[in-house]
Formats: sequence, structure tokens, C-alpha cells
Amino acid sequence: MSSPEPIALPNPPNDGITSLQYIDNNNSSSQQLLASTSWDGALRLHDTFAKTHVLTHVMECGPLLSMTSSTSLSSNKVFTGGIDGSIRQFDIATSTPSLIGMHGANSSSDDNKKVACSALSAIHDSSSLIASAGWDSKFHLWDVRSSNKHQPVITLDLPGKAFGMDTSLDGTKVVVATSGRQNCFIDVRFSSLSAVTNNNNNDKENSQQPPIANMILQRDSSLKYQTRCIKFFPSTQGIAIGSIEGRVAIEYLTELGISNNNKKKYAFKCHRVNDTIYPVNDIAFHPTHGTFATGGADGTVVTWDGNSKKKLASLAKLPTSIACLAFNRDGTELAMASSYTFE
Repeated sequence: MSSPEPIALPNPPNDGITSLQYIDNNNSSSQQLLASTSWDGALRLHDTFAKTHVLTHVMECGPLLSMTSSTSLSSNKVFTGGIDGSIRQFDIATSTPSLIGMHGANSSSDDNKKVACSALSAIHDSSSLIASAGWDSKFHLWDVRSSNKHQPVITLDLPGKAFGMDTSLDGTKVVVATSGRQNCFIDVRFSSLSAVTNNNNNDKENSQQPPIANMILQRDSSLKYQTRCIKFFPSTQGIAIGSIEGRVAIEYLTELGISNNNKKKYAFKCHRVNDTIYPVNDIAFHPTHGTFATGGADGTVVTWDGNSKKKLASLAKLPTSIACLAFNRDGTELAMASSYTFE
């Protein structure tokens, strides 16, 4: 059986695409919104049901490097990370942007080129907590409902520049991939964040309790070259890592007391043509089957069964690199961004 032909959406970005995400909207059964960001500094929304362009909004912060949306079904907010270090919120209903905070807000002018917000991820099952990581080697957690404007509720030091980030579906952990092939696991359980709510509500009895987030594990990637992307399994049992050397690693989290069901970590080669090796730019897990897709700089998307260690299918080759991927909520659509990735 031949793979389905991809359908191009109208009015695509004018520069390299940096992120894709479907926007959950339980208020409409006739519209499915797909958000994208790019180096042209604009946030775009498309309706993949109608195959139409909905809007384009320039976020006034230079190139956009990252994007996320709240996992709350009632959410109509998108959050973007800019090369200037800013985290901005865009209200879809009113087409209104607002500033949430900045990476490098306390940095000297000499560090201005290192503050880009390179990774954003919403904490699952929360409508207000957003995690960010940047080139300033900082991890921030933001409460978008906080009365303390433009201040993160939590800040942690990272061992290097952030190249990728993901949050577990149970809302308890964040993983950040940094320079130096380091993977950092941060505990962000809501029980640990109760002090954030208390402080925001000016609860005098609990106001002395500092907000808590712990880096519970830092370890080397099993891949020898720079990490390009990192994702939690839907089961939160492990992670998948993609590197610039055309490899994917499957690793487990036994150090955190999470059972691996006697499975061992492994790695495999992919996105290679003869002797030419292409980076793995993104990994996306299917929301129900647990299989995953990889997108490479060779212009192909490949689906895999990680449990069986099998390649499932290769989708039609696109004209240039696959920059990023996203499944919709029920896994019936796969969005693919085909654009130059500055290789």
C-alpha cells in the first residue's frame, strides 16, 4: 500500500519553520487549528480541516525559535519563544499578544546574544504553567496567571544551551537536552508547586515557603553527537533522542525508579542516503498507538515501532528538510514542516 500524498497548506511561512503544534479546541468540531512559527518572526494559524490560512501575526521579537500551547481543552492561547529571549502569549480569540517574561532579563549587555528562548513546553493538565529553556543555560517555569508580572516562579541553572525540551504526559517531569550531550530531568509535580499558588494569593501562613523544582537526574546522552530533539514516551517510561548524526536512541529512566519492563536501551541509524548522513530534526509520538515518526534533513518522514524495533513506513520525500512534526489529538493527522534548516 502506497503512503498518502501530503497536502500543502496555503500561505506558508517565508523563512525556515521552527515549530508546529495542533491547538486543542473542544468548542469546534468543524475546525482544527495548526500553529507554526518561523524565522520570519510570525506566528501562523491554519485550519487543516478546511485547508485554509486563518491568520498571520508578527510577534515583534525577531525570529521565533519555539512555540507551545496549553494542554487545557478550553485553551485558546499560544506561547512563542523569540531570539530576543522573550516568551509571549497570543490570544487567538482576540488576536492580542502580551509579554510573559524574558530569558536573560538580568544579564549584562555582553550576554544579549545568548538569551534566545530556544525551547517551550506547556505542563500537561495545567492551563497556566509554561516551561522555557534558552541559550542562556537557564530553565524557567512561568505561571501565566501570576500577579507578579514577567517574573518566573522557578529558575534553575542548566549545564549548557538548551537544544530541545519536552514534558511528560502525567505532568510531573520536564526533560531538557543541552549542549555537551546532557539530558536534564526536572521534577515539576504540582504538589511541589503549591507554594506558587500560596504566594500568588498572598497567603501569609504559607508565604515563606519557596517554590520548589528539582533537577532529579542529569546524564550523558547515549549518542555521540549533538542532540537535535528529545521526547518522552506517551507512557513516560523513557525517552527518544534524535541527533545530528542520523541516529535515534531509545533510553529508559530506571534511575528514577520507573520500570523498563526488562527492556534495554538501544540506538539505530536513520535518515541516511548512501554515504550521506542527515540530522534527525524532530520526533513525534502517535497519541494512541505509541509508535513514532522521525523527520530528517533528507526530506523524509519515517514511522517506527520502538517496542518491536521495526521500521513501519516511509512517507513521500519532500523537496527539502523536514524541520518539525506534529500529530493531532486523535492521531488521524500528521503535520510536517518542510523547510530549509540551515544545515
